[in-house]
Amino acid sequence: MTATGGTPVPPPREGRALGAWTLRGLTAAGLLLSADIHLVLFVEGYRDIEVVGPLFALNAAAGLLLGLLVLVWRHWLPLLGAIGFGALTLAAFYLSTTVGFFGVNETVGGTQQVLAAVSEWVAVVAGTLALVVERRRSRPAGS
Repeated sequence: MTATGGTPVPPPREGRALGAWTLRGLTAAGLLLSADIHLVLFVEGYRDIEVVGPLFALNAAAGLLLGLLVLVWRHWLPLLGAIGFGALTLAAFYLSTTVGFFGVNETVGGTQQVLAAVSEWVAVVAGTLALVVERRRSRPAGS
């Protein structure tokens, strides 16, 4: 079977595999960017803030670990971890911009804040889509 341009159309399973790997790559990119931003903020002074400082260090380490796991371990657990990581990090950020989070009241306008929020949304959305695509791919044909 060929597309209108005469190029072979990959079988559905191959297309889904490529889609799943692309989504895993996007998920990992979101996680790693979030980890990098949290590490930079930790080093630039957040380390001195009680409770939040250690949470930024934990966030950086967890983002790095999950980002690597999403790429090297083809299992649903790293994807679920990525979704949870992104959602919880977003929740903490939104709390800090509204009512405060452990005494920290953040603003939304900074470049790092916007990049971090976007990267965490990418981790949540791409991780969820990767789970869906991989679940469909693992089902036998015709079901």
